[in-house]
Parts: sequence; structure tokens; C-alpha cells
Amino acid sequence: MTMQKFTQFQLSEPIERALSKLGYTVPTEVQQKVLPAALANLDLLVKSQTGSGKTAAFAIPICEQVEWLENKPQALVLTPTRELAVQVAEEFTSIGRYKRIKAVPLYGKQPFHYQQTELKQKTHIAVGTPGRVLDHIEKGTLKLEKIRYIVIDEADEMLNMGFIEQVEAILSYMPKNRVTMLFSATLPEAVKELAGRHLIAPVDIEVQKEAVTNTIDHQVIKIAEEEKLQLLQDVTIVENPDSCIIFCRTKERVDNVHDELYDLDYSVDQLHGGMDQATRLLVMDDFKKGAFRYLVATDVAARGIDIDHITHVINYDLPLEKEAYVHRTGRTGRAGLSGKAITFVTPYEEEFLRGIEEFIGFSIPEHNRPDVEQVLKMEMLFEQKMSSTPKKKRVKKELVNEGIMKLYFNGGKKKKLRAVDFVGTIAKIPGINAEDIGIITILDNSTFVEILNGKGTLVLKAMKDTPVKGKNLKVHEAKK
Repeated sequence: MTMQKFTQFQLSEPIERALSKLGYTVPTEVQQKVLPAALANLDLLVKSQTGSGKTAAFAIPICEQVEWLENKPQALVLTPTRELAVQVAEEFTSIGRYKRIKAVPLYGKQPFHYQQTELKQKTHIAVGTPGRVLDHIEKGTLKLEKIRYIVIDEADEMLNMGFIEQVEAILSYMPKNRVTMLFSATLPEAVKELAGRHLIAPVDIEVQKEAVTNTIDHQVIKIAEEEKLQLLQDVTIVENPDSCIIFCRTKERVDNVHDELYDLDYSVDQLHGGMDQATRLLVMDDFKKGAFRYLVATDVAARGIDIDHITHVINYDLPLEKEAYVHRTGRTGRAGLSGKAITFVTPYEEEFLRGIEEFIGFSIPEHNRPDVEQVLKMEMLFEQKMSSTPKKKRVKKELVNEGIMKLYFNGGKKKKLRAVDFVGTIAKIPGINAEDIGIITILDNSTFVEILNGKGTLVLKAMKDTPVKGKNLKVHEAKK
């Protein structure tokens, strides 16, 4: 496919500026195929592997077409996991940063009333897991009358996790006049049937499996169950990855492997569904920033989580579902970079391995375990890396947040203050206009206003002596 740039899509200046800041210059294959159809408001059925850039493929056209002035949600995105809901909402916020797009994540294990308060604010896009989204719909806290876009992300995982009935229920509440986009790494019959019921004359898009075959070096090492831990140590010493996810089948196994590596002074943390949501999000955020090198995780980290430069994936336990192999290994070799996926297979798992190979369409080469000489040769380099501080990675939201200051005002709804009151007051400051004002969040007793384009200090100084709607408010830079 010819080398193209995002400028070919004739996007608005605020969206193009955000894409440039995020380093999105050349669209991926899925983006080249999806954007023209999505911008033309056509229903889409997209088969695309993880790591192909599909989140931006639907986020860019939706951010381009939502109307900033509309207060009620105009788009709803359904995701199978909480982590993915948070990540997709962040992607919308980053791409729509200079258009002042607000995206709200909705998921379980976070207080309902907190999300309810968020949805009372101007909200352009809601991103959530099916159970919590359905809860908001049934309680009337998620308004649907202005919804123009529905995205079903990771549809095959929705099926695997038993969410299809909830997805069907949500779609039954949606306005008929809408655009529906369904994205899936695989297209089992139940997903095709879902698409047949809810998509109207969809454009079929399929992106080649380059994420599985071309950029990842797949290996299998056959090993007895009781020797896995020693093999893991040997492999990590010889490979000495900068950033690695170790996948296990159960949360108990994650706990055990993590504790063993922690006791061996590995730079390591863990992630599984038994942890509280705040901790899970914190761990993911730290891993994205490069705070530690090894993440031991269940498949909760396998679906759609976008982390730059993961050099290795190790399947400590072979996944029992064929699709899970694709999603796990798709954490590495992303965005054209190379990666390595090493899978441990016990004698009892040969049949599962054959099923995976049939599913992905090629045989995974078998490798010998590292020998003692290789391990001894690499041990010193491994220890040096473990004792050094990992290089900090810049996450996407930091790239577009440069030049943005969030201000706190000690007045909100109880003082009858509205967003227009803040916009009207701040835009009158010399050197400031409405385009310099970002997302405004008004709570009962406080208001948060983002000031863009490096003008935060100027606004902060001016607002210390400027009343809002006749009310003198305390103002200072909001805490991070």
C-alpha cells in the first residue's frame, strides 16, 4: 500500500495538531481502510489484529465528527475489560484534546455515583464495559437520545466472556439512526450473527495478520511442569528483555510466579482480576511508563492494552483458548517493531499447541532451553540491567498535555455557576480566546478548567482578581 499521511483525510486543524503531537504521521493499514468509510458514516465490520492501530481508526473519525456544543453523549464504545475502557477513553481524550472532547470511562468496581456525576457534565463519548453501561442505561444516568456512533470493540472477547447478551440489550436501547462499527481480531460465527442483526450494509474490512507473522519471532520450549520456574529464570537471563509480560493461566499462578521473581530481585509487578481496580490501573500506568521491566499477568492484560516497546511475551502457561494466543503475543511486535513470543509447553499440552498452530496458520518453531553455559555468559549483563533504573517511557496523554494547566476554582453548581460563565469570563482576558479553554468540569462546590496553549499562568494571574458571574472565587493550579 502506498505511503500516505493523515493529511489525506482532510481532518480539522485541532485533530491534525493532536495527531502530530502524538507522533501519528503515517496511518496504519487499518486506519487507511477505516477512516474514509467511518468519515462517510458507513457501518463497518472490521477484522483486525491487536497492535494494528484500530483504536485510533475509530477514535479519529468520531472525534472529527462529534459536535463540541452538544452536552449529551454522541458516541458509545463497548469494551470487554475495565483496563481497555480506561485506555480507549484516554485515546479519545488525547486525539480530541484540542477540540476539547470529553470521554468518560464506565466500568464496574468504581463507585456508580462518581460516574453519574461525570455524566452530568458535558460528555461527548462514553466508553465502558457492557455490565456497567447497561446499569447506567437502565437507571437513566446515560442519556442515549444524541448517540450517533456505536463501536463494539474486541467483539470476539465479548463473546468469550459471556457479554453478548448484554451487548444485544444495549443495542436494543440505541437510536435506530446511528453508525455501528464492530471490531474483532477473529470473526467466529456468533460475532458474524451479531453483525448481521445490528449492522446495515456494512463495509467489510480485513487487515492481514502481519502482527502475528511478520514482526514477532515465535518460539516453543517443551518442558516438564515442575521445571518451568527454573526455565523462566534461564530464559529471562539469556534474553534479558527491556520490557516483558509473563502470562499465566490463573491469578494464583500469577501470585506465585510474581513472588518467586520478586524474591530473586527482579524488577517486577503483577496484574490479575483479583486485585482491586485502583491498584490494577496504577500497575498498568506504571508499566506503560517503564517503572518496572516484568509484568506477571493473567489474560486481563492480553486484550487491546497498548504499551510501547514490549520486547518479549512469555507464555508461562499455554493458553487454552486459541484466540488468547493471538492476543497475548500481540502485546509485542507492535507498530512495526520486532518482538519475541516464547511459549512453555508441557507434555500434556501438545494437543492445545496443535490447535493454536492450526488457528494461526503456521507451526511454531521448537527451541531448546538455554544451556548452563549460555546462562552463565549472560548473568552479569542481566544483573546489571536489574540493578539499573528502567528508562522512563512517555505515555501518549503526556505528549498532548504539554502546555496545559488545570485550574481549580472553589465554586460550582451550588453557586449557580455554568461552563459558559467561566468561558465568557476567561475569554475576556487580553491574549486569551475560547480556543485556549479546554475541558471544564463543574462539581457541586468546585470547578476545574483546563487552559491550553501554554497560557495557564496568564489566566491564573488574571483570575485571582476577576469575579465569575459576580462571585469572587479562590483559584490555584489543580493538584495532579
